Amino acid sequence: MLNRLEGSRRVERQKRVSICGCGWLGLPLGKYLAEKGFSVKGSTTRTEKFDLLQEAGIKPFYISLDPALSGDDPAAFLESDTLVINVPPKRRPDIVNYHQRQMASLKEAVVASPVRHVVFISSTSVYPSLNRDVTEEDACNPESESGEALLGVEKMLLEEPSFKTTVLRFCGLMGYDRNPVKFLGRMATLSNANQPVNLIHRDDCIGIISEVIRQEVWGEVLNACSPGHPLRREYYAKAATLSGNELPPLAEKQGNAMFKIIDSSKLERILGYRFRVPNPLDLPEDSES
Repeated sequence: MLNRLEGSRRVERQKRVSICGCGWLGLPLGKYLAEKGFSVKGSTTRTEKFDLLQEAGIKPFYISLDPALSGDDPAAFLESDTLVINVPPKRRPDIVNYHQRQMASLKEAVVASPVRHVVFISSTSVYPSLNRDVTEEDACNPESESGEALLGVEKMLLEEPSFKTTVLRFCGLMGYDRNPVKFLGRMATLSNANQPVNLIHRDDCIGIISEVIRQEVWGEVLNACSPGHPLRREYYAKAATLSGNELPPLAEKQGNAMFKIIDSSKLERILGYRFRVPNPLDLPEDSES
């Protein structure tokens, strides 16, 4: 009887999740987990969003990383078994140093908390353009400062022994209000028309994060990108056809721009995951997760 009670308490603890960053991805993720029976806490830097979080079943906290951690009771916010960190680097001159200081401050608080599992949302900007498929082992010499910042934070979290981290490297996000039709009207010409796209739908982002937590897959680095990689001209041509808009003319000088194709086969193998939107050309009619 005692062992069964202890097991029940352990399951309850594992169902406590905190989400640092309840924006475009974090808020629907929290809503999805709450609907699955998780106790969800979520952070925001805008107190006016509290009602929105509460309506989604998320207990809201004002948490700031500026770059030091502050806010309304960060210790209570981190009273969970699992923490999802969804805080992208800010665009600023000292982006690398600032983001790593933000995450170092958060890490210090996590070490002192009950959190023992972390999901860190990173980006495929950690990869250079190699004109080929890239796997998790190809992360070196990022071309952007954002990629450099994220790669440093990944290393910091993965090497911390007091909790286990899984890194998810998401590519370009699509779905809902992030629709290619919106971008068509802003384009005078279509550049890099023959480059393959690396995109993932928000529903798949949520599905992948929840599977990592459910299956307790810790200590991994995983690419997360739809397996289909149409060319930019194909992707926007499909959007133009569906919307009745015209495809912008191709830029006169296309050149031979470097590219990369994100390989997510490791994620599919480890999680047994099947993408809900395997090809960005599917352009599904969105429904909330």
